[in-house]
Amino acid sequence: ATGAGGEIRDEGATGRGSKPKAGLCGFSVSNLQIPNFIQPWESQSIGKPERIASPLQIMIDGPIGAAAYNNEFGRPNILGYFRALEITLDDNEVKGYHKPIMLAGGIGNINDQHKYKNDIAENNLLIQLGGPAMLIGLGGGAASSMDTGTNLENLDFASVQRGNPEIQRRAQEVVDRCWQMGKKNPILSIHDVGAGGLSNAFPELINDGGVGAIFDIRSVHSEELGMSPKEIWSNESQERYVLAIAEKDYLLFTSICERERCPFAVVGKATKIKKLIVSDSLFNKDVVKMDLNVLLGKPPKLTKKITSQKIKSNKSLIVDTSIKNNIELILKYPSVASKNFLITIGDRSVTGLIARDQMVGPWQIPLSNVAVTKSDFEGISGESFSIGEKAPIALINPAASARMAVGEALTNISASAINNLSLVKLSANWMAAAGSDENDLALFEAVKAIGMDLCPELNISIPVGKDSMSMQTRWQDGAERLVSSPLSVVISAFSECYNVSKTLTPQLLSSLDTSLIFIDLGNGKNRMGGSCFNLMHKFIGSNSPDLDQPIQIKNFFNTIQELNRNNAILSYHDRSDGGLITCLLEMCFAGHCGMDINLHLDEKNVSNFLFNEELGAVIQVRDSELDAVINTLETLLGPIISVIGKSRDDQKINLNNNKITIFSDFRAHFQKIWAETSYKIQSLRDNPKTAAEEYENISDDLDPGISPKITFNVTKVNIQKHKPKIAILREQGINGHNEMAAAFYYAGFEPHDVHMSDIISGKLSLVDYKALVACGGFSFGDVLGAGQGWAKSILLNSRARDEFEAFFMRQDTLALGVCNGCQMMSHIKEIIPGAELWPEFIRNESEQFEARFVSVELKKNNSPFFDGMEGSILPIAVAHGEGRVKFKESIDLEAVKALNLITMHYVNNHHQGTIRYPFNPNGSMLGITGLTSKSGRVSIMMPHPERVFKSDQNSWHPNSWNEYGPWYRMFANANKFFV
Repeated sequence: ATGAGGEIRDEGATGRGSKPKAGLCGFSVSNLQIPNFIQPWESQSIGKPERIASPLQIMIDGPIGAAAYNNEFGRPNILGYFRALEITLDDNEVKGYHKPIMLAGGIGNINDQHKYKNDIAENNLLIQLGGPAMLIGLGGGAASSMDTGTNLENLDFASVQRGNPEIQRRAQEVVDRCWQMGKKNPILSIHDVGAGGLSNAFPELINDGGVGAIFDIRSVHSEELGMSPKEIWSNESQERYVLAIAEKDYLLFTSICERERCPFAVVGKATKIKKLIVSDSLFNKDVVKMDLNVLLGKPPKLTKKITSQKIKSNKSLIVDTSIKNNIELILKYPSVASKNFLITIGDRSVTGLIARDQMVGPWQIPLSNVAVTKSDFEGISGESFSIGEKAPIALINPAASARMAVGEALTNISASAINNLSLVKLSANWMAAAGSDENDLALFEAVKAIGMDLCPELNISIPVGKDSMSMQTRWQDGAERLVSSPLSVVISAFSECYNVSKTLTPQLLSSLDTSLIFIDLGNGKNRMGGSCFNLMHKFIGSNSPDLDQPIQIKNFFNTIQELNRNNAILSYHDRSDGGLITCLLEMCFAGHCGMDINLHLDEKNVSNFLFNEELGAVIQVRDSELDAVINTLETLLGPIISVIGKSRDDQKINLNNNKITIFSDFRAHFQKIWAETSYKIQSLRDNPKTAAEEYENISDDLDPGISPKITFNVTKVNIQKHKPKIAILREQGINGHNEMAAAFYYAGFEPHDVHMSDIISGKLSLVDYKALVACGGFSFGDVLGAGQGWAKSILLNSRARDEFEAFFMRQDTLALGVCNGCQMMSHIKEIIPGAELWPEFIRNESEQFEARFVSVELKKNNSPFFDGMEGSILPIAVAHGEGRVKFKESIDLEAVKALNLITMHYVNNHHQGTIRYPFNPNGSMLGITGLTSKSGRVSIMMPHPERVFKSDQNSWHPNSWNEYGPWYRMFANANKFFV
């Protein structure tokens, strides 16, 4: 949501938030008095009092909206960034974010044959695909470039861009069906609909195609019939694309849209003459008639004369000199503290192509430096991406802030396996309070620093970006108030990855024969300006970190890649927010172990050494290779290498300087402090009971982490010539069908994409299939309850009901329902023989969508899917909001136990059945999360085995696993049923 004072940014999930009163913006780091943040502010700027949201309320509600959109659309959120800030300068000027900045998202790839738009010919059809026009988003583009408080209330509301992810999913499926046709793809050119709505998208589409066009404004699907031509043409309703197809492909394209139930409309035709004509057939007149070059021509360059102004600062307050006290304070600082509350609400496993999400190691700690996706299900190559940001430094040195953002993005992405630095591409997200000399000069200096100087020197480019130039808020509160944000540039780095399995993580191995090497890319300068330590004490500083030697960053990247290629690095973490001490402690959290940190410094230098945020990294290496690694590092990087400590096989963390212990405490003590900010926000947002349970788990020193127990061999299926045909069944809104098809394909099946519209129309019949699987997602948006809409489309349609009833009655078939498919099948149990005892699935006890990687135990049952797997304890991906079982009668629960119809239940890391959160992420009684029918031929389960059937799809797995993980056995068992 672009706007003054900060952003919550996620394409597709948009909405504007208002701004709170200064003094309510920041987080109280000393004791995190969260209730203080929720105080409303009575706005005086629009003529009448109006309650507006606090930053805390924005961070409670905004991320849920963003995550919910992505969850329903089926796009994994596997990397993110969060920054909160407020500081008062000497002249009482307030700098900060009334809306904290949050970025969340993922990465995609595109085949080379699809990356160029084709020319458009005369009479080609111009189509709007997706949702209807609505009276929303009319002021979006304008409002995002206006200071909050300067626009009228009606413009604020008109700028809201409501989202419908299920329509987006249906439109995506249409696009997918088209490009999957290869050279027969009917789409000639395509453009998304964003700022300006159709008034921007259609002109750009035809201009890129080298043609003009005639449009009929009344051909656009409209939700509100009273909209004027201006409103229809310019509204920014989301979930829409514009595209061009040839007239000969109209029937083909229509059939695809009808199958996916995706609305579309032919709005115009291309013309040779490059004019834009928009006619209104209702009033029989043209509402737009102009040359395209007038609309899309190059505007004149704007020249600004800026008087350079000295960057303002503030004086230092009294700072606590206790190292331990400062560590405990900084671990609570929002930019440093755990982001767990932002991460677990977002699906991170959908697509089945996620090799590295935020969660690290057997204890699933949100600390990954980098996100990594697989290019396909077959190989080991993929894509990696990272984020870098150092906005507070811009208060002192805007150019350094931009350079440090690039540097941090590169030290983060270094954790993945990349052949060459030149493969890395950057995206720059610029946010500034433009309009004043100070802020305009800061923006100019930052853009020049990385766009013209640093990136060319590193031989990397910034081909894409985004901006928000309205990062300030004005209001009247007795006197005029103003809060502006520092220049905030967020760099996203992307690259191809040659081996997704060679991604380094911060998980510290508790091995005594290893050492930790610190690589100080700050070259001993220990500059503190703009650091979290300074900001925590309400002080900016005057000397900021910087990327002084581009060649050193190049050499660092290449050296880490060489060491990783040679398997010399056991764990890796970059130095960033919170400094070196935070980096080291986070490695302990990820490894669930202790550490001896050994310094050799003058006492007065210890604090700056531990808390400065210069670029750098820590790696763990074997003692047997220590000298060789140090020699390699020093040869390429110079004398910036030091052995900083060793891991321990207990939970003790010791900080020693010149062999004198500065402090000593336990891992759980520091981790609970680090997790406290997230826990308290979670307690306000979710069920406080479950939030407390997760927080208390940190204290379990004996927690072994995820530890699989496998009672069978994982053997790849010998693919037969005649493969059993399986229907990969989906309804509108389903998003987990591709990974399901892949899992069954690699187990020797012949998967067929079967949409419910195919069954209802009679185009396909289930009589042609040996098996069916109902996949995960959000059918009909789950607005009627989880899986209810899908179930009703079967039970209340005579043809569909007959098809499914006949399929379930056959003795030679298998059926599986996963997640949304599980919920749906539980509602059609009346037509599934032997399923009458099944429960329904209701809202999770946490009252929140849960995306987790947890363990289940396979119980004794008669399902062919789980043959030979009894007693195994396996990690699995979970992603649902309604997974808690609810039996109609208590006697039904006793019956399913007696008949061994429960196939799996959640267990904790000690392999004990549990209802404790988050090991049991939904609160199901007895941890039940999978059941089967009395015959065993129809099984349902909430977790997602199809997303982890290969080892490299798992968020963590033992090094001893081969290509296929243990869940592959489930799909292989299904194949064996038909042999």
